[in-house]
Amino acid sequence: QVQLAESGGGLVQAGGSLRLSCAASERTFRNYAMGWFRQAPGRERELGAAISWSGSKTTYADSVKGRFTISRDNAKNTVYLQMNSLKPEDTAVYYCAAGTNTFDFWYYWGQGTQVTVSS
Repeated sequence: QVQLAESGGGLVQAGGSLRLSCAASERTFRNYAMGWFRQAPGRERELGAAISWSGSKTTYADSVKGRFTISRDNAKNTVYLQMNSLKPEDTAVYYCAAGTNTFDFWYYWGQGTQVTVSS
């Protein structure tokens, strides 16, 4: 069982930046792809970005491409999401998840961290 804990959320003005972190409880973290999902009020949860276990493969939703960067440090059991040029529509609860290297099944989830972007 991998436990995930997100941090780094908060309130930021449009155009600003935040960096989210997700720390995993187990060294087996390095065996999983990691993803950052987000869910805005009244909307379904969506995948924002994902990274393979080795870090060699990444994918981004069109809505965040060019603004967000996902990275991981397997020595620290941590995955990051650098978010730049934030927009009010990025406001959501952000969740990290651990899953398959094909990015299509997610086994473990964090509790989420709120990101609010003011206009």
